Amino acid sequence: MTEQPSRIRVWHRPMRSRDRAERHRVATPLELLFDLCFVVAVGQAAAALHHELAEGHAAHGVTSFAMVFFAIWWGWLNFSWFASAFDTDDVPYRLATLVQIAGGLTIAAGVSRAFDGDFRVIVAGYVLMRLSLVGQWLRAARSAPEVRPAALRFAAGIACCQVLWIARLFLPESTATVTFVAVVLCELAVPVIAERSARTTWHPHHIAERYGLFTLIVLGETILSATNAIKEGTAEPGHLGALISLAAAALVLVFSMWWLYFDRPGHARLVRRPGMVTAMSWGYGHYLIFASAAAVGAGLEVAVGYDTGTLDLGGVAAALPTTIPVAVFLLSVWLLHIGPTNECRPIAIGFPVTAVLVLAASFTPAPIHVAAGLAAALVVLTVVATHESPLPA
Repeated sequence: MTEQPSRIRVWHRPMRSRDRAERHRVATPLELLFDLCFVVAVGQAAAALHHELAEGHAAHGVTSFAMVFFAIWWGWLNFSWFASAFDTDDVPYRLATLVQIAGGLTIAAGVSRAFDGDFRVIVAGYVLMRLSLVGQWLRAARSAPEVRPAALRFAAGIACCQVLWIARLFLPESTATVTFVAVVLCELAVPVIAERSARTTWHPHHIAERYGLFTLIVLGETILSATNAIKEGTAEPGHLGALISLAAAALVLVFSMWWLYFDRPGHARLVRRPGMVTAMSWGYGHYLIFASAAAVGAGLEVAVGYDTGTLDLGGVAAALPTTIPVAVFLLSVWLLHIGPTNECRPIAIGFPVTAVLVLAASFTPAPIHVAAGLAAALVVLTVVATHESPLPA
């Protein structure tokens, strides 16, 4: 009889707000599984982007990639911030997360159709994932009265947005872009409106770790894409030397991107300026970091195709799919982690200058190699400048 209450509490815990100052808060195994399942969708989106670039449909490919990646990123972001504030790790919470994972995998299954203009499968997976989160917010509203106004606004706002996504499927194709942007703005506005009524207790160190882990996974997907492309390229005789050189440059490039992102503690800005504006700009701004890192993999695959002669593209056209996302990545890390007004001026200036030079590398005979060298040089600059003038904590 004395053990029965303990078993009930393990099965179901009240969904209380977690302590923002909780010590030793780290990502849970469930969160790691969630990330791994979502990276399947990232890989599918990158593969579809590579296909469009290889066919010479850059504008359509980039637009479709941006739209598909929003569904992946926004679902991941909302789960992560909710978990940071309310994770109970009980049976109902785990089952709700399972539904969200199922939605993410459904999105992955619909990526290729979305690039052809058919978003029905992606919308089905997205709505499934988001409605599961609505249930989580309603549970939080019931158990945590201190955040009930925010939780109810989250639930209502998310539910209304799902109605809009479904309605969008029945509108003329000519309105696809305009209606997509309109509903995206509605989605982005939900947290802003909800958090004004009551702040949720997300954990800055935990959030920074979650974003760092997803960055790692996306960079890993980029390495996998490039490795597979090089493996296929070696089947063509006479290109082994060029592919080995390209593989080395790609590894240096991705390693430099990893170094530059993690060189500055991700939570520093969230702790130093804990207001809603900082949280929203930092959290939303990572769309560019995640999307650009994923796009680098597609770009490297295009570079492999160019070096092996399997793609009918010019040198600049084959380089831009890599150099543009690398430049976007550098500028995004600069804005979110470093800051244009950072006291360490060499670093504050070095990031945007390097981004411009990486774009200029597209017009050189070996653009990937030059871009990798520039990224590595920026790493050296950050190491030397930080040693001489440490960045503020």
